Amino acid sequence: MREQELIVYRNLEEEELLYDVTWLMKHYDDEYYNREDLSALLYQCIHGLIDQAGNYGFHGNLWHCYLANLLVNNENSYSCGCEIRGAIEGTINQAALHDIGIFKEFYDYDFAPMMEVLQVPEWALVEEYVSSTRESKVYNTRICDRICQLAERFCRDSTPQEMKDTLTQFYKGYGVGKFGLHKSFRIYHDEQGRVEIRPILNIAHVQLDDLVGYEIPKQKLVENTEAFVAGRKANNCLLFGDAGTGKSSSIKAIANAYYDRGLRIIEIYKHQFQDLQECISQIKNRNYKFIIYMDDLSFEENETEYKYLKAVIEGGLEKQPENILIYATSNRRHLIRENYRDKEEIRQDMHTSDTVQEKLSLVYRFGVTIYFGSPDKKEFQHIVTALADRYGVKMDRELLLAEANKWELSHSGLSGRSAQQFIDYLLGMQG
Repeated sequence: MREQELIVYRNLEEEELLYDVTWLMKHYDDEYYNREDLSALLYQCIHGLIDQAGNYGFHGNLWHCYLANLLVNNENSYSCGCEIRGAIEGTINQAALHDIGIFKEFYDYDFAPMMEVLQVPEWALVEEYVSSTRESKVYNTRICDRICQLAERFCRDSTPQEMKDTLTQFYKGYGVGKFGLHKSFRIYHDEQGRVEIRPILNIAHVQLDDLVGYEIPKQKLVENTEAFVAGRKANNCLLFGDAGTGKSSSIKAIANAYYDRGLRIIEIYKHQFQDLQECISQIKNRNYKFIIYMDDLSFEENETEYKYLKAVIEGGLEKQPENILIYATSNRRHLIRENYRDKEEIRQDMHTSDTVQEKLSLVYRFGVTIYFGSPDKKEFQHIVTALADRYGVKMDRELLLAEANKWELSHSGLSGRSAQQFIDYLLGMQG
């Protein structure tokens, strides 16, 4: 079977559907096999393609979408070399072209004789599949549509070389595999306890313009991130300040704004800091720019996980990779709780300043610190009116502000979050 001749795109062991369909291509008219069994296998393949369409949101020719999905997810020496950068040089191109030639045969295969011999006309269902919903459990809508469009484009490519060029352009624009097709990730452990980076499927679609106010903090964050994505020197970044002021939302907005330029976000929790080195080892040689994101970062006096973080940020023998930065948000400026006894001269610890410096040294390793403060009354009212205009809240302006003042007094005070919650409340009341 042709798939056994693949060289670069060979790691497809779990793709039983591919092997079943390609086996049928070769044996569907072989009298040695029971015709009913062959028909049953083809029906099973139809089921698999339609089931995948429901999970992935595919439409159109599902066989073509399936093949396109294999190509954009297969991480190999060619695809990883092309991710974000585009075409590469070397003999690997000939090996990749050989494999794409095999996939081209799969694309161009005429299933009509197979449908007639096995008396399975239902295969036509997967050739022009109309989905009732474009929702995907695996990709965001834009990426799902891109894969379907890629499948259609492959059909217009008349040669394997043209198909390879189309695929290479996709790798340049989006990347390959989970890092190419997703914006944000979290760290998990698999059944064997190994560190695994998995995509977050439903990231909030926050844009920087959605965050009313905080123009100076946002600009500092954008400038640092812009330098990082452009390959210039950039710093690890700490966003600190009052609760509900848009620190976490700003990070989400950065993930959305710079995805097309190869930026990816990996969220990690405090109890996972011991996995930081393994996480970094999995991403340091990829062509993407990675921000390791730590939300609501703070440590109590007896917590020592911050030592893992210090070792990663300019603390170990191996320097921090150039394609990785650390962004953290915190309500505390100093991250690690300090007690007055740290400075008491009567303590048995005679090196008081060493104790304090040990706790402050983590903050000093963030080259950029950005303060997000609670708005004053005037700024809060500006946020409320801007959000009301954006969401179409119909209310007299004086009444709106009066109700907003009542809301912040009885809820979470003056903050962007409080303003958004107030507007959400009004929208709910309006119907």
